[in-house]
Amino acid sequence: MISFTVTAVVFGIVFLAELPDKTALAGLVLGTRYRASYVFAGVAAAFAVHVALAVAAGSVLTLLPQQLVQALTGVLFLGGAAVLLMKKDEDETEVRKPENQSFWKVSGAGFMLILIAEFGDLTQIMTANLAARYDDPLSVGIGAVLALWSVAAIGIVGGKALMRRVPLKLITKVAALLMLGLGLWSLWEAIAG
Repeated sequence: MISFTVTAVVFGIVFLAELPDKTALAGLVLGTRYRASYVFAGVAAAFAVHVALAVAAGSVLTLLPQQLVQALTGVLFLGGAAVLLMKKDEDETEVRKPENQSFWKVSGAGFMLILIAEFGDLTQIMTANLAARYDDPLSVGIGAVLALWSVAAIGIVGGKALMRRVPLKLITKVAALLMLGLGLWSLWEAIAG
């Protein structure tokens, strides 16, 4: 049986912890370039995997080598920044067309980005701890996945709304610089940690 109280508490905690995280930025960047539903499908699937792992494994996830996770995240963000900076200028109307990217390519990119970047993340560890604390894996899992999906949707929808008001070229450059900063920060944490 699902406890709505536990689900609501977990939702609030995870939502607030994830909102300022790199996931919202990743969703925003992907949302400016690709069909929102395709991006969300991949991101949502990755979060479902993370929550399932956190709930199933409990606090064991905290034992994973954090430096390796941070290094992979850093490389992934640096690669994303490089792709954005080297990409030829595109006609904004072409980018908005959903048919220029397949569902599997776009959702797969979103899935892999979140799967790697969020592995061992604070919210995954928090979810594991909440699952251990409440001993109600279903309620904790539902609350956590709904919170993560909500943050992802806000980022993706925010990206689409931003593209209607700001030139794509500027969005791409700012996103590349942010991804470069996140990549360097993650690599610094991996080396310093």
